[in-house]
Amino acid sequence: MVDDYSRECLALVADTSLSGLRVVRELDALMLRRGQPAMVVSDNGTELTSTAVLSWCQRTGIEWHYIAPGRPMQNGFVESFNGRFRDELLNETLFSSLTDARQQIRAWQHDYNHHRPHSGLGNITPVEFVAKKGLAMRAA
Repeated sequence: MVDDYSRECLALVADTSLSGLRVVRELDALMLRRGQPAMVVSDNGTELTSTAVLSWCQRTGIEWHYIAPGRPMQNGFVESFNGRFRDELLNETLFSSLTDARQQIRAWQHDYNHHRPHSGLGNITPVEFVAKKGLAMRAA
């Protein structure tokens, strides 16, 4: 999950499968740390169109916008982020276990948030942008 405003990678989940219930658990945990988002934008993956996610939207009152099928550029920043993550880590790494994958993904996420300036943020890192704007950031 990536914040479109701050460019911060808020969550990367490695597991053997990802259900709608797992998505909801991650969103609830993220809301406890960061507060409620104005909107969630995603593709139409089965875990993201599940009954659990739709119920979560009703429960929280958060609008969920699904991009049009076959139109990944409607969510261009996230598609770019996913490509970078895939090219830099997933395609280049042979994980020895799920624990190893989680550790390496956490390290990549930390590097992305803390050490990579973004031109769209005025050439500062997402963490610097969050601090500069005074946004709530709790243990990302």
